[in-house]
Amino acid sequence: MFANTDNATIAVAGSALGRRSLLGFLAIAAAVPLSRRALADTAAADATATIARFNQALLGAMKAGGRTDFSSRFQALAPAVDQAFDLPAVLSVSVGPSWASLPQDQQTRLLDAFRRYTVASYVANFDSYNGQSFTVAPDPRSLGADRVIVESRITPVSGGATELDYVMKQTQSGWKVVDVLAAGSISRVAVQRSDFRHLLSNGGGDALLASLQRKTTDLSGGGVA
Repeated sequence: MFANTDNATIAVAGSALGRRSLLGFLAIAAAVPLSRRALADTAAADATATIARFNQALLGAMKAGGRTDFSSRFQALAPAVDQAFDLPAVLSVSVGPSWASLPQDQQTRLLDAFRRYTVASYVANFDSYNGQSFTVAPDPRSLGADRVIVESRITPVSGGATELDYVMKQTQSGWKVVDVLAAGSISRVAVQRSDFRHLLSNGGGDALLASLQRKTTDLSGGGVA
């Protein structure tokens, strides 16, 4: 290939190629951290936006509390819960290893009852508005490659704020809530796990199903079965 090229020309060409290759490599290496930071920033923004939207839905439920019946508020809030939460993951972790051994049809009934119970819990607990406001911390705390904690607060007109933090996991459908931490540390999943496993050990899946249905009825005052 270089039969008619002197050694000096080859050396210069090789040197130039080496410099170009080195510069190209350095440019790529410099771009990688920026890309990763951009992806991390985008992921953080997506997780935060999910909770901000959910808080707005809660605020709407609160403002409707004094003039709208429970069933209407339930129907209005349910899509927001579906969008924000990974309810199948929350239920399976709350039940524990025995979840996999339950028949498919029973899993389906339990998931439907658990969804209704979760929505009813939020409707019952966020049922009045007296000037409260929600805030969401802009920077989630990382728990690893695909999990973060989004810190959220509900602040009354007077008095201290209530802390409600959300453990979120990155899924194919975006960032989803897989646990809620009251006061920054009290895990809703952990509380449910203790209750659910007691029911399962004493009456199996049917006992858990009956309990979820009963709790939903109690929370809604019979407005949601």
